[in-house]
Amino acid sequence: MDAGIAMINELVKKESSFVSALMLEAQKVIVGQKYLLERLIVGLLADGHVLVEGVPGLAKTTAVKTLADTLQCRFQRIQFTPDMLPADLIGTLIYDQNTRSFSVKKGPVFSNIILADEINRAPAKVQSALLEAMQERQVTIGDSTMKLDSPFLVMATQNPIEQEGTYPLPEAQVDRFMLKVKVTYPSKAEELLILKRMASTQRSSAVNRVVTPEDILNARKVVDQIYMDEKIEQYIVDIVSATRSPENYHLADLKPLIQYGASPRATISLALASKAYAFLNGRGYVTPQDVKSIGMDVLRHRVVPTYEAEAENKSSEDLVTRIFQEVKVP
Repeated sequence: MDAGIAMINELVKKESSFVSALMLEAQKVIVGQKYLLERLIVGLLADGHVLVEGVPGLAKTTAVKTLADTLQCRFQRIQFTPDMLPADLIGTLIYDQNTRSFSVKKGPVFSNIILADEINRAPAKVQSALLEAMQERQVTIGDSTMKLDSPFLVMATQNPIEQEGTYPLPEAQVDRFMLKVKVTYPSKAEELLILKRMASTQRSSAVNRVVTPEDILNARKVVDQIYMDEKIEQYIVDIVSATRSPENYHLADLKPLIQYGASPRATISLALASKAYAFLNGRGYVTPQDVKSIGMDVLRHRVVPTYEAEAENKSSEDLVTRIFQEVKVP
């Protein structure tokens, strides 16, 4: 077993060499935000979509666009608006009078990386049009079903303020996102650096394309091989199970505060994200700390508080934090 883990460690070190180059390029444009960049890379490695939430001006869009610019693959930025139609996203059928037949005109979703900017600005029809693409990696237009290229990743941003004219994401769609990352304000030192670098009319946003789609696909194969002990697997199952039946984990006081717990998709996402996080840190095995480090981003949008919890000022993050504190670590 030890020999196997040592071999995976060497493989991880070899295949993860592009990560440092990617981070270095991204930091030419992005000051700080290491937490956000790491989560975006985890989503890329674990083949999962990422929802980024934060107030305006925190470089959410810039971070996603910069990351995409470091990859040698097709990228589309889609600005979601209230008057948007599903055809604006997935494409539509065009009638050709000469041939008297319909042909498919593909929409911007036919790319490797999609930046869905301010996703909660678009109506439910548009959001639901994204569901099939996100989950099935395919798009249906008329009677034609077309596979999307791999890698395919949706990185969506949403603004938690100015809720007038927005359409909250349906629970079914929120669950499709492997991670929900909350972006906070930079530190004073970072903000001073932002001022020095960005307070100019001649800002540079050029980065080198240092990663190919093949690098990502090869890295995903290595992520699948990362060793996860049975005790870690049981720990992940216990964490997710505690969101549904907290009374079984000496957390009976949380029972009236949780309306819905996390789904089995959360269990899969937590395992995959933990492996990707271990890969990011150059290890061929998953530790309980990996699960804790990435766990909040996997679960914060999947645990739905009750009205009683809201009355007590308890957010889903408070509930998840308590679960991680109380569930026994292997």
